[in-house]
Amino acid sequence: MASVPISFEFFPPKTDEQRATLEAALPRLKALAPEYVSCTFGAGGSTLSYTPETIRHLREEHGLDAAPHLSCMGGTRDEIRALLDRYKAMGCKRIVALRGDLPSGMASYGDFRYASDLVEFIRRERDGTFHIEVACYPEVHPQSDDAHADLRHFKAKVDAGANGAITQYFYNPDGYFRFVEAARREGIAVPIVPGIMPIANFSQLKRFSDLCGAEIPRWLAKRLHAYGDDVESIREFAADVVAQLCNRLVSGGAPGLHFYTLNRARATLAVTDRLS
Repeated sequence: MASVPISFEFFPPKTDEQRATLEAALPRLKALAPEYVSCTFGAGGSTLSYTPETIRHLREEHGLDAAPHLSCMGGTRDEIRALLDRYKAMGCKRIVALRGDLPSGMASYGDFRYASDLVEFIRRERDGTFHIEVACYPEVHPQSDDAHADLRHFKAKVDAGANGAITQYFYNPDGYFRFVEAARREGIAVPIVPGIMPIANFSQLKRFSDLCGAEIPRWLAKRLHAYGDDVESIREFAADVVAQLCNRLVSGGAPGLHFYTLNRARATLAVTDRLS
């Protein structure tokens, strides 16, 4: 496998237990020399505290190039402008700009309805400061009308000023390659980095996939289910499957690999250890 950049996604820990879990994972993952790491955006009350504090910690305590996620949810122009200034002062060079999902209990969006609006705002307010990544969906966003509309939304984000994209996770490499081909036909030229979800727990994976619309191939679900409570066998089999996926993606031209770590190292390392 040709060498490509890798990156990791974390979520901001909110409890002492979560902080300890992340702290245990960070040195092991940092040893893989990621190009950067990202930190997800907590909507509602955590918007202005957990994510910036985690970004500061990752940068100052661990020396990682940390990129914050920014979401449309619940943020006013002034709040997002203040966050951009805060991240610029920290030395952040990259931002992941997302629409995000409306949290339960919130009646309306913030000042931005779509990720393309947020990208355009960042470009207008702080052009040249940040490399902007956006999300895209090889298997179509669960709320999209159809694949063509989904591509149009992706193109709107790129036209607004996005520099690159990270996909939702998937387990069908052909779906990724077809999606990239379709994006290129639409005139989308930015790098499209596949998002990789290592598998540590089948029931958790199924729950995530039901929420985000990522498909677990029937053969894979059946094999994982057949192992029952044999956790070690699930880990070994799942790591082999995801490593084969990564090798296929990179050999087919993927420009990088972005791992959704869930703040743990073991499942991600089991995959990277198997990469050629």
